[in-house]
Amino acid sequence: MSDSTDPIAIFRTEADELLEKIEQGLLDLSVDPENKAILNDTFRSLHTLKGSGAMFGFDALAAFTHHCENAFDRIRKGEIRATEDLISVVLAAKDHMRALIEGGADLAHGAGLLARLEREVAIASGAAPAPEAPAADARVAWRIRFRLPLNALANGCNPLALLAEMRDLGEVRVVADAAAVPPLDSLEPTECHLAWTVDILTDKPRSAIEEVFIFVIDDMELAIEQVAAGDRPAVAEPAATATSVASPQPAQAAPAATASSQTTAAAPTGAGDARAPAGESVRVPAERLDELMDRVGELVIAQSRLSQIAASSLDLNLRAVSEDIERLSNELRNTMMVLRMVPVGTLFGRFRRLVHDLSRETGKSIALTTEGESTEVDKTVVERLADPLVHLVRNAVDHGLETPEQRAAAGKPETGQVRLSARQAGGEVVISISDDGRGIDRQRVREKAETQGLIVPGAKLSDQDVLQLIFQPGFSTAAAITNLSGRGVGMDVVKRTVEALRGSIDIATDMGRGADISLRIPLTLAIIDGLLVRVGTGRYVIPLSAVEECLELSVEEDLRSRGRSFLSVRDALVPYLRLRDVFATGTEPDRYQKVVVVSTGSERVGLVVDQIIGDHQTVIKAMSKLHEDVAMFSGATILGDGSVALILDVSHLVSVGQSQEAQLRAAG
Repeated sequence: MSDSTDPIAIFRTEADELLEKIEQGLLDLSVDPENKAILNDTFRSLHTLKGSGAMFGFDALAAFTHHCENAFDRIRKGEIRATEDLISVVLAAKDHMRALIEGGADLAHGAGLLARLEREVAIASGAAPAPEAPAADARVAWRIRFRLPLNALANGCNPLALLAEMRDLGEVRVVADAAAVPPLDSLEPTECHLAWTVDILTDKPRSAIEEVFIFVIDDMELAIEQVAAGDRPAVAEPAATATSVASPQPAQAAPAATASSQTTAAAPTGAGDARAPAGESVRVPAERLDELMDRVGELVIAQSRLSQIAASSLDLNLRAVSEDIERLSNELRNTMMVLRMVPVGTLFGRFRRLVHDLSRETGKSIALTTEGESTEVDKTVVERLADPLVHLVRNAVDHGLETPEQRAAAGKPETGQVRLSARQAGGEVVISISDDGRGIDRQRVREKAETQGLIVPGAKLSDQDVLQLIFQPGFSTAAAITNLSGRGVGMDVVKRTVEALRGSIDIATDMGRGADISLRIPLTLAIIDGLLVRVGTGRYVIPLSAVEECLELSVEEDLRSRGRSFLSVRDALVPYLRLRDVFATGTEPDRYQKVVVVSTGSERVGLVVDQIIGDHQTVIKAMSKLHEDVAMFSGATILGDGSVALILDVSHLVSVGQSQEAQLRAAG
């Protein structure tokens, strides 16, 4: 059975969403513990997770979640406060719930969490008047009559689970009314025709009974009436038309039916219409999107070949068909790109929990702010950026932010600020991690790098080159190794991951005021717009998002600039690389060469090519493992004539050009 139809896989997917919602609710409560809406939402999520877990056979999950649900029920009723320690325990319990779902839970750890939860609930209850234990004669008798809509089971409602929840409230007697069940020859086995009458003696209020039906109360018939405790109506014994749910006998087939296609006159008439919008979204496995993206890429390549053939043909019909297919393939490509885009807020949301835990671990007061959560980026980029951002946030907290005492001495607010922001800049998305801490000490970085042999003592380095040393493998300025940092692993992972994404890293810092690290990442890794150029007899693609402008370089200017390799562009000197020499083509340059000025961040470099052929929709193909160490190229693509063109790694070439400039300036 595929994951798309496997009920357990569907449960795990929905449980993951519930756990994420629970975590976000808990983090919101840590900031605003009196917010009733957040309390109620978190309670409902716990309630749903417990019920769904029991329905799909995750009994250990249901039993464990039940304790957290009870704690939040008491918070909702004002019996206890949502203290920081209590929220922290439930956050840890949420992690254990995930482990129970995934099958790798430590039961001893779970028992310890429940003991901690019980202790924190007891402590929290000391801050509010303890509710008086109800006397035996304080219990109230209620009679509940309810009938679910015919399609209730198909929508995930289990009446036996509802009855089980009512048993938890007190002494219960239940009768199932089968009077509305049609004759066997006209019975639809997927419809629920039963109704139930429940007599319950409980010390809980009416609201506790209503909460049992919290997720179906709008679509069902429900009547709750109070009766005298000493005059409880006798409940008829089970007969041919009534099945006693309280008896230990197996459940009958009728209540186990699981679908419906129509509603009765007694059911709410708008129930079906209310659920209609649910069909507007469909879950699609990420692997299918990747496969579809590959097919679209192949279509773009085939369309490029067709366009080239049509351009050399005099057949007007062929040209017309080629233009139509080009238009349709462009529209399909754009639609596919949108499908792969996800808001970066899905990535930022993960760091609220991380900052919360780091704050408790380090004793630092930290506030996390985010900006630009709606900025969209390719889902593959989001997945691969998760670990680098974790390293950067942890580094900002450990190395950047000071302790409350140090911040007070420096005249800063006691709470340190960590900010995550995202914005789109052309064909790139810029994700920044900044803090208002002590900043990066350039001199200390340089001394550490010299001590560790990463640079030669006294070497002339630009300010940006010094700052980039923090991304060298094994580099660390920490005085002592902690469980947060100090081993020199992590920041080099950031650099490798960003470079693998064809991105770059910019660093800005001000001593005593903080640091800002910006990651510049392409919006997509699948199809890009490129500038096709010729160098010698080879053709190459430059990502169009990195191109600033194109200039002409005559042979005379080329000869005059040899030894310096600088070009004056509007009173600014831009270093340039002769790709013919870099690639060792062994060919003579064209008479009128072209310079393509490219940039990453604030750094620019010119690339000298023989000819600019034009724009090209580039389907990126990864390089083989044999070519992983070739840093100048980020991939390859297939041109319309079936030949291969290499895609230039702009960030690497800019780095080479800037290094060349620094060497020439030092020599001069």
